[in-house]
This record gives sequence, C-alpha cells and structure tokens, in this order.
Amino acid sequence: MNVDDLKIKNLVEYKNQIFTITEIFQSVEKGYFVKIENPIHTISVPADSIKPIRITEEWLEKFGFSRTYSSDHRIRYERPETFIKYDIDLSSRKIMEGLKIYGNSIKCKYIHEFQNIFSCLFGKEPSPANYGLVNSEA
Repeated sequence: MNVDDLKIKNLVEYKNQIFTITEIFQSVEKGYFVKIENPIHTISVPADSIKPIRITEEWLEKFGFSRTYSSDHRIRYERPETFIKYDIDLSSRKIMEGLKIYGNSIKCKYIHEFQNIFSCLFGKEPSPANYGLVNSEA
C-alpha cells in the first residue's frame, strides 16, 4: 500500500486479520512503518506489508449503508444521509461502481479510501456498527 494514502484509524489487512492503524512513522533507513492493532495484537510492520480491504456489501452494511435498490445491472446502498450512496456495478465494465456524494461519482474501492473521504467531508470518522475481526475474504 502507498503510505501517502494512509491515516490514523484506517482499517487495513495484515496476515488475513483486520487491524486499525494507530501510528505511521519513518525508520532511520527511510522505510515507512505502521503500528497496527486489533483486540488480539499490537505490532509495527512495514507499510508495504499491509493490504487494503476491498469494499463489499458486508462492509457497506457495517458502515451504516442499507441496500435500497437492486437490478440485474446494479446494487445501490445508501446511508442515512440521503446524499451518500454507493453503487455496485454488476457489469464487467464497472463504469457505475463507487461512492456517490451529492450525485458526484468518486472512485472508491477500499475501506481506507471511504474512511478518508468521509473524514475529510464531515470532520469525523464513519462509525461502523461492529467490524471486529472479520475475514477480509468474505
């Protein structure tokens, strides 16, 4: 992962477990490291060893989205704020997939991207219902 895309409180995957970034730092050798934690572990690892978590329907629901529309071509999820939507494009071209804010499409495939966008727009972290330790393969 590109360390420039990361911020404190981002959710990431490391060795098939979900972690929260608690610190980002640069070592003497100029390599970037992240301190990550979950209820079981707190560790520091090279930033390039963590992986992004792909947005899935399960993750959308954990972040307060509800399915509001479904067809052969698209599934739409919306948050309680009526101006935030997420479309899943079921076609192979994936033209319509991503976050929609006030009708503007924003390419957003990963949880950390959604967290960063939400935080920048609203000045707070999105509050997931209960993400706990989840296998990211789901």
